Amino acid sequence: VRRYPGRVIIQQSVGVSQLLKYPWPADEQIYSLYHKRLSIDGRQLNLEVFDPCSQTRCILEEPVDWADGFVVVYNINDRTSFINAKNILLQIREAHSSCFRDMEVPVCLVGNKQDLCYARGVREEEGRCLAQENRCSFQEVSAAEGYQDIANLFTQLIRQVMEHLKYRADRRRYSGSKSMAKLINNVFGKRRKSV
Repeated sequence: VRRYPGRVIIQQSVGVSQLLKYPWPADEQIYSLYHKRLSIDGRQLNLEVFDPCSQTRCILEEPVDWADGFVVVYNINDRTSFINAKNILLQIREAHSSCFRDMEVPVCLVGNKQDLCYARGVREEEGRCLAQENRCSFQEVSAAEGYQDIANLFTQLIRQVMEHLKYRADRRRYSGSKSMAKLINNVFGKRRKSV
């Protein structure tokens, strides 16, 4: 069974307990770590979702370059959470820009609490623009109204992560064989001398 870790980065008061309560129990710590075994496209996967913002505030003290995918969630009726999401997207891009220049790490920006659209503080177009600026997918959901949109969101992200990991593995194989061919040529190609 392959492990595909993902990292969920969420602001306080965005409905995280609703967003993640359906599929996963959490380990009780300062942060929450959710584990889920699931099947996608016929493959059995162990997924880890890390929520560093499960307490009163979100502080990303450690680097975020180890994760294979990200979900950044903001509350559509809280402009501060949207601004925090913007800052987190910037931090993710900075951490990954030097590591994976060929293909971006999968990121999904999610506007939660769509059921409270009458009290909207962030327009849907603003979320779409922010996602486009950061080259990530975008979706508005209501975790309180049902699980299907959340399940689809994670399924889509996991597929992107699997594609991203395959791409990186293929690049490493190609790069390694190219380096080996160059090394062999340097070692054996220089021994030829004219008599």
